[in-house]
Amino acid sequence: MKSCIEPLGRRGALLLAAALGSLTAAAQTPSNTAQVPAAPTSQASTAAAQKLIQEGRSAEALHALEPQAAQTPEPAGVEKLRGMALYQQNKLEEAAAAFARASAQDTADTEAAQMQGVALFRLGRPADAIPLLERSHEQKIASANVDGNYVLGLCYMDTRRYDDARKAFAAQYGFPPESAEAYLLSARLLFRREYMPAAIASAQKALTLAPKMPLVHELLGEIALAQAREMDAITEFEQERAINPLYGGLYDRLGDAYLRAGEYDKAQQALNRAVLLEPTSTGPYILLGKVLLKQRNAAMATMYLERARNMDPNNYMTHGLLGQAYRAAGRTEDAERETAKSIELQAATAPKLSKP
Repeated sequence: MKSCIEPLGRRGALLLAAALGSLTAAAQTPSNTAQVPAAPTSQASTAAAQKLIQEGRSAEALHALEPQAAQTPEPAGVEKLRGMALYQQNKLEEAAAAFARASAQDTADTEAAQMQGVALFRLGRPADAIPLLERSHEQKIASANVDGNYVLGLCYMDTRRYDDARKAFAAQYGFPPESAEAYLLSARLLFRREYMPAAIASAQKALTLAPKMPLVHELLGEIALAQAREMDAITEFEQERAINPLYGGLYDRLGDAYLRAGEYDKAQQALNRAVLLEPTSTGPYILLGKVLLKQRNAAMATMYLERARNMDPNNYMTHGLLGQAYRAAGRTEDAERETAKSIELQAATAPKLSKP
């Protein structure tokens, strides 16, 4: 019996082969409805990483930047973003290295140089940081991440370039660099970093330029108090009171100076004035509690210290003093509770040694 399948012949075979080829190609090519997503562009990945950094998701940002960091040549801006992410993680050595690479890739990227300088300052290398920070200072580069003038001023301060520090701080606040305001500002920051002789000299220069300027004597009093020169502190605070009699913070410090000098009546008078001018500050209430304990007036001390505790329940000093007041008043159970709370809070705020 003849087969029902006739031979295709040469022309039929060619047609069949062409049809099969078309089907194979169609099978290998994704249809319009099931396309494979295209890989993100370098620009899109960089933008995504920048958004992650802005959201504080630094680990995810570093992961997103890995493919670009592995490219040769590396796309522009990747190292700066890596530096920002590493800086967020407090990995300062790695951040400084990344910012250095970003600066080398683009010498016009002053922000990268600025951030490298900030990282070096935090690593305790102010001399190395200064040239980098000076570049952004000269070009008036503003960064959302740091205040370049402030960090530059601290670097000058830590390298004993006090005049340059004053000029940097003055620029931050818009003060003329030789003004009394600039000298007082510099004195305050020098005091904060415990450069006492330089702070005193700067404050005295401010007084020379503006003898009636408020807050200069107050600062000199603070410095004297920090150096345990109570009588000098009292003299300075009293001179400040003559210039600036309604400044509540002054009476707090004056009361503290009188307390340390053992002049309890004068301390109480000053602190009562502080309470009237600064009713929301706990400092005067705590100091009044100390003064009244010295005067053996446990009942009144308790009243002021309870007020301070209610205003700030997490101050271990207040709880400790309140424990003393309760004990002096014969309230043993209350005294033990407050003393225990003081120890608990102090332990919670004490610095912890990191494990090796």
